[in-house]
Amino acid sequence: MASLQEVARRAKVSIATVSRVLNHSDKVVPDTRAAVEQALRELDYRPSRVARRLRMNSGHAHLVGLIIPDIQNPFYAEIARGVEDAAYAAKYALLLCNSDESPEKERFYLDVMRDESVDGIVLPPFDETDVAVIEFLKTGIPVVCVDRSLSKAKTDLVEVDNYRGALDAMAHLIAKGHKHIGLIEGRAQVSTSRERRRGYLDALAENGLAVRKDLMRAGDFKQESGRVLANELLDLRKPPTALFVCNNLMTVGALSAIHQRGRRVPQDVAVVGFDDLPWAEVLDPPPTVVRQPAYDVGRQAMELLLKRIIEPARPPVTVRLLPELVVRRST
Repeated sequence: MASLQEVARRAKVSIATVSRVLNHSDKVVPDTRAAVEQALRELDYRPSRVARRLRMNSGHAHLVGLIIPDIQNPFYAEIARGVEDAAYAAKYALLLCNSDESPEKERFYLDVMRDESVDGIVLPPFDETDVAVIEFLKTGIPVVCVDRSLSKAKTDLVEVDNYRGALDAMAHLIAKGHKHIGLIEGRAQVSTSRERRRGYLDALAENGLAVRKDLMRAGDFKQESGRVLANELLDLRKPPTALFVCNNLMTVGALSAIHQRGRRVPQDVAVVGFDDLPWAEVLDPPPTVVRQPAYDVGRQAMELLLKRIIEPARPPVTVRLLPELVVRRST
């Protein structure tokens, strides 16, 4: 493998100049940069990322981290794709980790990323008071939150208007004549759950419908909790005629419970989910959903992180994207 010294000799420049080209410094004139890049290609030089970090007193490693709560959830897969595309376009490598909705795993991966000297991190915090993330912010490594916000720390944030999406979902069900609408939400300590629940409650109030606490259930964003909670609601003496389910995997679980009971969708129970599914059209019936622009959430989060890396002192910003109600045959 070629060394830095060999590249410098081939390009007839100093080792420091080769390092500047490798670190994308703007202090190298175009002709010199072209000569170094040609030497790098001819010698097939591959810099050691570990050695580069050890040498680095300042500047950037061009390595960023992404921690997602559930790698099997298509919503987070789309976010990851948006983050990765934007990172790759800026010549940053991505370190991807899956916390599995576990605060212990999240803390472990935060420690790994600090040890790997990442330039910044994109993540949805475990909840609004995520201690591990708040402690990590003290390292000075930039953090951009996606999908979920922190209540006790200010960071850049990219999210969807969850309240608006919930209002649209409820308005659709109410317009269909439903007055007893069940809610299956995620963990109550998560900002997305709070906003979707708020939209559910406000929609009932705006339409003069009573709030039935027995129609409200909180799950953990996983498919099994959607199945269990849908069964609990359908077992009520006065069950709901419609369900508003606050994420895609719980929606699949709820639909499974309804089908297993021999109930018809939407004739017996209508369903609206939050988040779309890549395979939605093959379900029977395909579900009505509040679609989030997940790819754009990820892409814009990475773009904000790149700006934060360059301008660490700028004020935090919040980007809020609009969801879209996609009406299919489950309502």
